[in-house]
Amino acid sequence: MTPELSNAIWSSLPVPAILIDEDENIADLNPAAEGFMNNSSKSLAGQPIWDRLMIDAPLEDSIERARRNGTPLFVNDVDVGPGNRAPLQCNLSLAPVAGRPGWMMMLISPRELAGRMTQSHSVKSAAKSAIGMAEMLAHEIKNPLAGITGAAQLLSMNLAPEDLELTDLIVEESRRIVKLLEQVEQFGNLSPPERRDVNIHDVLDRARRSALLGFGAQMRIVEDYDPSLPMACGDPDQLLQVILNLLKNAAQAAGPKGGTIRLRSFYEHSFRLRRSNGSGQALPLQIEITDDGPGLPDNIKGDIFDPFVSGRENGTGLGLALVNKIISDHDGWISVTSVPGRTVFQISLPRAARELKEKD
Repeated sequence: MTPELSNAIWSSLPVPAILIDEDENIADLNPAAEGFMNNSSKSLAGQPIWDRLMIDAPLEDSIERARRNGTPLFVNDVDVGPGNRAPLQCNLSLAPVAGRPGWMMMLISPRELAGRMTQSHSVKSAAKSAIGMAEMLAHEIKNPLAGITGAAQLLSMNLAPEDLELTDLIVEESRRIVKLLEQVEQFGNLSPPERRDVNIHDVLDRARRSALLGFGAQMRIVEDYDPSLPMACGDPDQLLQVILNLLKNAAQAAGPKGGTIRLRSFYEHSFRLRRSNGSGQALPLQIEITDDGPGLPDNIKGDIFDPFVSGRENGTGLGLALVNKIISDHDGWISVTSVPGRTVFQISLPRAARELKEKD
């Protein structure tokens, strides 16, 4: 086998593959492993493997025996992750490397995302519960707030200039609360998606143009699209709202200095989501929105899609909850990984039903 062919096979492996040298350091990664680890092979080369890859199982003795005896090792159903995001349930295969004493190759095969589906279901239920309660209170609160605002404006007509600051504060804060309540009502009144065949790139382009003309004028938005991506099944207007919300979050995180946002689309054949009833659904269409901002605060990473959880001062915490609700209503999946300098929101959607029938 020629070196060119070996490199081609290594790069084409559909699962993450990591070469581990005799000193338990990372020697090399294939492109799938770079994506799994959220880092490049250049930056990870020479790093201790167990400092960068977390496995929720006591495997050190088993791996050492496999290395010593030159035999493969197979481990099923363990949680594996790079340490900067929630782990995935995976199957692991380790095998000695011919001609390299002590070297091992590790293949990581993520299983269907059953655990993540449970999390998604709980987030969706929490959103419905919290929003339902807030929606019931919204109408009752808005009426007295209007009265308070009107009274403050009447008082300001007879106050000295030095006292107007207090009434201005009352009016400003009352209007802010009304705006929040209107967002709560918008969340609760969101209609089910009107699904049809959707060109994801059209949605991304509309969102990009809108962002550059408004809230994202200070940002650089880079496109990295798969031109062969098939049509998705969804509501284009609601999906546009999702992308706009995520772009706005990225722009706000960057601040006035700006930054770079990368819009990426690709096709992932093996991505399946296991539903609570045990059935599995293919979600091969992938959208990634990556920014180089400061990252999500550690204390809210696990709850970022919950209602009223925000990493910004005076943030309502409804933007990402709305995004999660829309994607869930599309039978899709959304996840986030975040470290300082790199935050990635990944959306997974089903293909259009017409294209699936044509393929069959």
